[in-house]
Amino acid sequence: MTTNDAPDAVAELAAPAAAAPPARSMPQAAEADPRMPRLAEAPGFGEWMLQGWGEADRTPAVPSGASGAAARHRARLGEALPGRVLAVAAGRAPMRVNDNAHEFRADSDFLWLVGAAIEDAVLVLEPVAGGQEPTLYLPAPFRPGDEGFFADPLRGELWVGPMPGLREYGDALGVRTRRLEELDLPVDALLAGAPAAAGPAAALAARPRSAELDRVLAELRMIKDEWELAELRAAVDTTVDGFAATALEIPQAVRRGGERWLQGTFDRHARTFGSGVGYASIVGSGPHAPILHWVRAEGEIDPDALLLLDLGVERRSGYTADVTRTLPASGRFGAAQREVHDLVERSHRAGLAAVGPGRDWADFHTACMEVLARGLADWGLLPVSVDEALSPGGQHHRRYLVCGVGHHLGLDVHDCSTASHAAYQGAKMRPGMVLTVEPGLYFHAFDETLPPELRGIGVRLEDDLVVTAAGGEVLSAGLPIDADGIEGWMAGLR
Repeated sequence: MTTNDAPDAVAELAAPAAAAPPARSMPQAAEADPRMPRLAEAPGFGEWMLQGWGEADRTPAVPSGASGAAARHRARLGEALPGRVLAVAAGRAPMRVNDNAHEFRADSDFLWLVGAAIEDAVLVLEPVAGGQEPTLYLPAPFRPGDEGFFADPLRGELWVGPMPGLREYGDALGVRTRRLEELDLPVDALLAGAPAAAGPAAALAARPRSAELDRVLAELRMIKDEWELAELRAAVDTTVDGFAATALEIPQAVRRGGERWLQGTFDRHARTFGSGVGYASIVGSGPHAPILHWVRAEGEIDPDALLLLDLGVERRSGYTADVTRTLPASGRFGAAQREVHDLVERSHRAGLAAVGPGRDWADFHTACMEVLARGLADWGLLPVSVDEALSPGGQHHRRYLVCGVGHHLGLDVHDCSTASHAAYQGAKMRPGMVLTVEPGLYFHAFDETLPPELRGIGVRLEDDLVVTAAGGEVLSAGLPIDADGIEGWMAGLR
């Protein structure tokens, strides 16, 4: 990076309204060095920077249909919490190191209600006759004529490129906009999202988040509308394409590059055809496959082992897929590998069949677990009977499956997590819900309860489904789930 060339005035001009000292790209001298003059103290530079700038394209990057969907979402929230002042903050990208920030990703509730990712912005809904009036408070970018244009590396257009401002966002989103400095929330306002800890709205960071608003938003977001479903379908389709691109690179990863080559392949695909990945891509070969969150991807690809890929593309709208397949790196399952995969497939199919409107959320969990427990018992791996293992006080089969087997999916990979238990695990499935079904078996290489031929085998199958009036539609059906189908799919790619 070339941030060492930042104007010396950056630290002072861009310092947030916080007590912490500003981050710097390099130290500053106590006395000015004439060989490296401070630009803020050079009148010629300042005067010249005010001249000669034309107009730039500042059109906001708002996904098609997002503003209309957000307006409908705001209306639903207003009906759920009438007469209240509500505020949802977009958040700010955390610093990665020193003066380098991570890429910004807006709070999911903010995305749901606004339809665009705007760093530091705050949406306020105020009660009016017949509903609620939205106002979007956001920081104005520094444009030609502003000193921050060249001096602020976070909002100066010379640093970050042309940026939409209040007028552009107001036109694109159909909401009233105000400068962030004008924000003045009443003390009884309900606050959600992730307020920035610095800047004009820093005072919001000290205010408590509203558990009620968090819960209501999560429960409203459980039912996806047609626009959301279209975004999720596109995210899944792009993810299926990404699996093909990744699988094609297995021979190269075996020769050189290992797990990180495959992780990088999918991440590049996700960033090219979406906004990026919806979560850290999991790529586990051999003994890494049973490790549930193996995102380090530090290993080689064993050509004789199974390869677990848990991958998801996030759309520019924020909606993400979450799909897992377990592939034989060689293109053919070994005998023990196929046995484990076949058992997980039977469990997976039982879980898929248990998804439908009016069914208990727990039904697909129970269906998956019964198949796995009976299969493990048949292999002599349980120290108790199947009934005892499945009892609330038993759960012996969970040694090989300590994670859950499904969750809501949407703007978050684990969507709607702040909903009440009664509305989530204790609820009935309803049309418009989108969820994953993902049973697996994770036989760790150092687990001495297992016969040697099973140690180091990890298998998960995960599909994304939408609950329909007729049952459950598998969005990720473009990828096979049976061992023969996977082998044929891999052979067809190569």
